[in-house]
Amino acid sequence: MFKKILVANRGEIAVRIIRSCREMNIRTVAVYSEADRDALHVQMADEAVCIGAPQPSRSYLNIPNIISAAVSRGAEAIHPGYGFLAENPYFAEICETSGIVFIGPPASAIESMGAKARARELMAAAGVPVVPGSPGLLTKDSKIADIAGDIGYPVIVKASAGGGGRGMRIANDQTELEKAVIAARTEAEAAFGDGGVYLEKYLQEPRHVEIQVLADQHGQAVYLGERDCSIQRRHQKLVEETPCPVLTEELRQQMGETAVRAAQSVHYAGAGTVEFMLDKSGAYYFIEMNTRIQVEHPVTEWVTGIDLVAAMIEVAAGAPLPYRQDRIGLQGAAIECRINAEDPAYDFRPCPSRVTDYLPPGGFGVRVDSGIYVGYNIPHYYDSLIAKLITWGNDRQEAIGRMQRALGEFRITGVVTTIPFLQRIMSDEYFLRGETYTNFIQQHLSDR
Repeated sequence: MFKKILVANRGEIAVRIIRSCREMNIRTVAVYSEADRDALHVQMADEAVCIGAPQPSRSYLNIPNIISAAVSRGAEAIHPGYGFLAENPYFAEICETSGIVFIGPPASAIESMGAKARARELMAAAGVPVVPGSPGLLTKDSKIADIAGDIGYPVIVKASAGGGGRGMRIANDQTELEKAVIAARTEAEAAFGDGGVYLEKYLQEPRHVEIQVLADQHGQAVYLGERDCSIQRRHQKLVEETPCPVLTEELRQQMGETAVRAAQSVHYAGAGTVEFMLDKSGAYYFIEMNTRIQVEHPVTEWVTGIDLVAAMIEVAAGAPLPYRQDRIGLQGAAIECRINAEDPAYDFRPCPSRVTDYLPPGGFGVRVDSGIYVGYNIPHYYDSLIAKLITWGNDRQEAIGRMQRALGEFRITGVVTTIPFLQRIMSDEYFLRGETYTNFIQQHLSDR
């Protein structure tokens, strides 16, 4: 097992990784930008190294500085968390050539799944169902209107690189199609440095259901249930839960086995998530694979009792999976609400500020993952996620009731947050009935 790990991230996920390392008796090295000098993860780690200016490109995306920090402090491995360099195959390769273990899948698997158009082709070849779409990236020679006509409107233009909802545009007819392609390409180029886009059939009112997989370096892989991530705003997830309210045991097994097949087809190792769209008929389609730990991983940890971060570290150290598929049970239900420093009244405008008071909720079945504290100044350079509130119950109704109580207890002052908006979701009659889909916010809460 590793003696020292460098955590190449910030905020709540860096804190989360450090906690697992401490329980495993592994020393940690935090890296931080000049804006994060007083961040909680810096205070919690055994050692800390400043890696540059506040801008991500000069710090958390600065590969030479991160590798230098790891080498100088004697770290044997690097955990990238999510975002930043977590799904960068070049970074994984650099770690390997520098004699440092990358706690994640092989660079080849990241590369295979990182380009969504390529991933679609690989999954189709592996027998994984994919959403009807263009055979590859759209080029200047592509007969885009003909492709869209064959697929059937509405269609969605998607960036091949990146994620987080960027580089996506919906076209309801040929008139909208050309503008959608231009807009998606422009946004993708600006966000990811890659303007490649492709077309897919736009599924109306589907559920976004993802399967958590865990694989070792010896060819073994298991699935750890699913997460329903249908409640989104502009393709950004707000609420996640497990189990999915509409999945039968038969469909769960079928989707889980499909996800394992997808992971094994690219020789995956570590924790990853295979994401599907589930339509009203029960048909499901692969959309992408996230080759990293997910923001919403705590709900899976609640119902399985498995520390996914610790499992990633053990797999990276070469240990075989200690779990058999038939021994993995799902107990109860769990829900996660993402709490962002945003103002819902002003189109969710980011509101970085100083935290003047902070009192997280507690009690049975309540977990808070956060990187803030009283007096902390939230930087404006990074994602607005400041905390994750997760509740567990014996069933969905109990988990929701506990979430309603916990949101009411959560006290954060000095910063405008999305807590009131999340409370509206938790009390919405459609949500309470489990009638959720990817345009839920637009349909039920956009006028509030």
